[in-house]
Amino acid sequence: MSETREKSMSRREFLRNTGRMAAASAMAGVAIPRVHAAEDNTIQVALIGCGGRGSGAAADALSVKNGPIKLVAMGDVFADRIPRSYDGLKKRFPDQVDVPEDRKFVGFEAYKKAMDCLRPGDVAIFATPPAFRWVHFGYAIEKGLNVFMEKPITVDGPSTRKLLKLAEESVKKNLKVGVGLMVRHCRGRQQLCERIRAGEIGDIIALRGYRMGGTVSYGPKPEGTSHLLYQVRRFHGFLWASGGVYSDYYIHQLDECSWMKGAWPVQAHATGGRHYRGNAVDQNFDTYAIEYTYPDGTKLFYYGRNMAGCHGAFSSYAHGTKGCAIISTSSHTPGRVRTFKGQDFSEANLIWAFPQPEPNPYQMEWVDLIDAIRQDKPYNEAKRGAEASLVSSMGRMAAHTGQIVTWDDILNCEHEFAPDADKLTMESDSPLMPDADGRYPVPRPGIVKKREY
Repeated sequence: MSETREKSMSRREFLRNTGRMAAASAMAGVAIPRVHAAEDNTIQVALIGCGGRGSGAAADALSVKNGPIKLVAMGDVFADRIPRSYDGLKKRFPDQVDVPEDRKFVGFEAYKKAMDCLRPGDVAIFATPPAFRWVHFGYAIEKGLNVFMEKPITVDGPSTRKLLKLAEESVKKNLKVGVGLMVRHCRGRQQLCERIRAGEIGDIIALRGYRMGGTVSYGPKPEGTSHLLYQVRRFHGFLWASGGVYSDYYIHQLDECSWMKGAWPVQAHATGGRHYRGNAVDQNFDTYAIEYTYPDGTKLFYYGRNMAGCHGAFSSYAHGTKGCAIISTSSHTPGRVRTFKGQDFSEANLIWAFPQPEPNPYQMEWVDLIDAIRQDKPYNEAKRGAEASLVSSMGRMAAHTGQIVTWDDILNCEHEFAPDADKLTMESDSPLMPDADGRYPVPRPGIVKKREY
């Protein structure tokens, strides 16, 4: 696709073109064989990004019981993260963690070294800041590796376009790709989606989502560390690294609500602001309120707040012409999904509730991925992960610019936060540098309208 064509891509063209990917996998000329079918059937895993999320993902992978799995390599930009992760995993899975010192790698090139320890058909876990997804995913495709990557997988329009192309390549190679939107693997929400599709609450006319919790802010960079390493370690605070708290936190409920609706929003209208910031230097807003619009005019109203001492909420709901549904009750799991007659969420109006206790979706996403690898089933969530990430960026940009932002606007936006993420080293400047007063740029709605900072 030419650069000119890429920049003018519409939402309709984007969905039509990427929708061909599933069909391509069945006819791919360069397909990765089943996992070492004629040899050892052990699936080897490399963990890239050894913080809490990466360690949790590795634990979920090693917990799958349908065949042997081993962790054989680890990599992170920060040396201190590897021992903590290794010790915890080794204690819990002593026979499945085989990572000697010479397979523990540190630095911005650690991802290559860790993946070089794998064979085609093994699995690489990406749990680094999202800015590096397209970099790491491209190398995994080159190596013929299956992938699990944490969400979000893009942070802006240009990285979404890059990820889309890589997703297409991964399908052609018959690679299995999981994305950490684990709610899609929640058995209760899967049944809820089926019931909504069957008309149990009628046609959806509105959706609501809330994530309101404590303060998320980061103070000045400590002496003795670079801007780059400070921002990578505190990635939630910086848009280039993570998309900020908006993309990193809100993507789950934006995804699950859109799943229930059966469509992606086409535009976002939003407000947001910074309040009690103190000496914080991060780029986040403390409050966000977003009105998303779907193709048929249906609205999703989403509310985010990161302020201590305020009312907390972590839930999402669907309202239909005949009834309503709870999509999330409190946090991601257990969902405790339910449907009701009318619009009153009372036990007297209860139609259906998923039986408790329910399977953990963090584990189920790995059960499904490993089963697809062993059985050679079509399984690639990269396109959908990119779409969910783009929807998150669309709402975030609307709040940060004070403008109505459409799907086409964000997809074709030319502002790439970290275009040289693949070239960063331990000595590099950050993609985001401070001004003369040591302050990082922050969004200024209504003043900076075409880009977020």
